[in-house]
Amino acid sequence: MLRIFHTADWHLGHQLHGVSRHFEHQQFLNWLLDALESNEADALIVAGDIFDSANPPATAQAQLYDFLVNARTSLPGLSIILVGGNHDSASRLDAPSPILNALGVHVVGGLSRNEEGNIDWDRLLVPLTNSTGDIRAWCGAMPFLRNADLPTNIDESDPLISGMKSLYAELVDQLAQKAGQDSRMILTGHCYMVNGALSELSERKILGGNQHALPLELFPENIVYVALGHLHLAQHVGGKEHIRYSGSPIPMSFDESDYHHQVLQVDIKPNQAADVSVLKIPRSIDLLRIPNGKDFAVLPEVIQQLESLQLDDLPMDQRPMLELRIRLDKPEPSLRQQIEEAIAQLPIRLLKISTLNITMVFATSTSPQMQIRNRLSPSQ
Repeated sequence: MLRIFHTADWHLGHQLHGVSRHFEHQQFLNWLLDALESNEADALIVAGDIFDSANPPATAQAQLYDFLVNARTSLPGLSIILVGGNHDSASRLDAPSPILNALGVHVVGGLSRNEEGNIDWDRLLVPLTNSTGDIRAWCGAMPFLRNADLPTNIDESDPLISGMKSLYAELVDQLAQKAGQDSRMILTGHCYMVNGALSELSERKILGGNQHALPLELFPENIVYVALGHLHLAQHVGGKEHIRYSGSPIPMSFDESDYHHQVLQVDIKPNQAADVSVLKIPRSIDLLRIPNGKDFAVLPEVIQQLESLQLDDLPMDQRPMLELRIRLDKPEPSLRQQIEEAIAQLPIRLLKISTLNITMVFATSTSPQMQIRNRLSPSQ
């Protein structure tokens, strides 16, 4: 058997309205290391968006490398695969790859080509070994594909989709040659699949826009598991249990505060379907929204809910983060003052105030119409 952990979309270095997520990421990485050890994982796949930006802060880079060292020290036989996402700089990820490869960490930030312009497919083919050192699967470590990576000689109505199909078909062919008859085949992808549930506030449109959702036939039937990244909500694709988004380990926006964050444990056995188990990631810092959900409430109701909160007195960097969503039926000049008075004694961090202004607009026919305007305040 081969046991794989699938995770993605770490977004190390992320800030939520100017507030660092370093503590939350470190808590996740500590938990992940413990889970890898206690569940005796053979391999770890991180399917893109390791960093939140192409130029991550030094603290985020140090956080990644500290984790890799600790993981390889605790589990010397652990295979680690990192692929680039649309938030990552392919060249930045690939730069230390010779050193990381020597440590058992396989990095594919982006596609690389030889002097003739041909893709170096061998670099994307990674053997995965079990605890006894036997190869039990091969991974086709496909990174996020940018428009410049796609073939230019495809005459199709949608060259973007056709180009993706062409590259994945070539990768599967190369992978099958390596795997032979005895090893299972796994793929990675950082992309938007058909019918995927999207978080608009925190996921960038990719591959010419999310209207270019990729079809399931990208992945042939002989692939035992597909480890996907990009969508922050954990989900399987098209009813296929073996094609999965692991989701992000922490909420990247207040709209994601009710997501159930997880890492996927994937057991690969000979002649069987992949056995996928969900490992729930504990939430280290709460994201609170008043009122809950996407509704707005009048200021007195919001203040009443604030005053009813029961919160532990935690250090500043561990306190819950708060968004208020307030409906204004009339101008409220003292809005900020009333809110600050209500939270003055609460161990909480106010990050955002969203307001919904409602005014009556009369048409020339004298029939009233309701006009609703959303105004999001600057980061608080």
